[in-house]
Amino acid sequence: MQYTKLGRSGLSVSRLCLGTMNFGPATEEKDAFRIMDMALDHGITFFDTANVYGGQEHRGWTEEIIGRWFAQGGNRRERVVLATKVYGNMTELDGPNNVGGLSSYKIYRHIDASLKRLQTDHIELYQMHHIDRSVSWAELWEAFARLIMQGKIGYVGASNFAGWDLVKAQYEAKAKGVFGLVSEQHKYHLLCRLPELEVLPAARDLGIGIIPWSPLAGGLLGGTALTSNRGTRTARQTEEIEKLRPQLEAYSALCQEIGETESVVALAWLLANPAVTAPIIGPRTAEQLESALRAVELTLSADVLQRLDEIFPGPGGDAPRAYAW
Repeated sequence: MQYTKLGRSGLSVSRLCLGTMNFGPATEEKDAFRIMDMALDHGITFFDTANVYGGQEHRGWTEEIIGRWFAQGGNRRERVVLATKVYGNMTELDGPNNVGGLSSYKIYRHIDASLKRLQTDHIELYQMHHIDRSVSWAELWEAFARLIMQGKIGYVGASNFAGWDLVKAQYEAKAKGVFGLVSEQHKYHLLCRLPELEVLPAARDLGIGIIPWSPLAGGLLGGTALTSNRGTRTARQTEEIEKLRPQLEAYSALCQEIGETESVVALAWLLANPAVTAPIIGPRTAEQLESALRAVELTLSADVLQRLDEIFPGPGGDAPRAYAW
């Protein structure tokens, strides 16, 4: 496994981040334990979760599973750089505040609930799951600074922020004399390259590490989209696959030519971008985790990167060069 710093922080993280969203709803607890043990055995020390993971009927389930895994001991907690998120609605006890948002009221209540479920006293990276422009940065940075002073969190991260949100967050952090954001978790993959316009350039300039989520585009880049059983797809999925069929067929042919799987190439492409800290892999099985490890070892040639650009064209560079003279 390879390691890098998380943004401009001094915190080292593995180049692959273990996503846990499937734990509970799609992956049984015993299998989740096996996946987490295997991840540590292979040097994946960066784990990502969220307080809402577990499904509508059991929000918090995923954090509970991770907490029970930590409770087994064996230095599991000490070896993991743990990231979780806050934003979504969690409990009716929040009354009128039981909606998505980032008030300090919500942050203070939900950090303690996450810590309890995770069976730990601190979280290395506490992430805002979405932007909440109804809350001032004065309120947000005061809340996060308090949690850092209390030792409940180490760093603050963002998710699903626009480029200008990142700039504003860092500007306000500097004015308040706090460290600011170290990461941005963002939708970014070969089929979604719009972040190259604004988000990635802003993040690199501000020292914010990009953590791509859904690196395989919900399975479209995983190699099975064209061969999966049509009877198990929704009409919308079938329509999307047929629309992308020429690109996906060309992609599959390129991967076969270089002797690598589609999922590994998709991850290796992300890792080749200097703005990217660690793509989030979300294995449902130990076998899926095993196959993803190859991506860290794979260096794509300039020719392969160019051919990927031809198959999956980006916006043409960063803004405004991508659309102005």
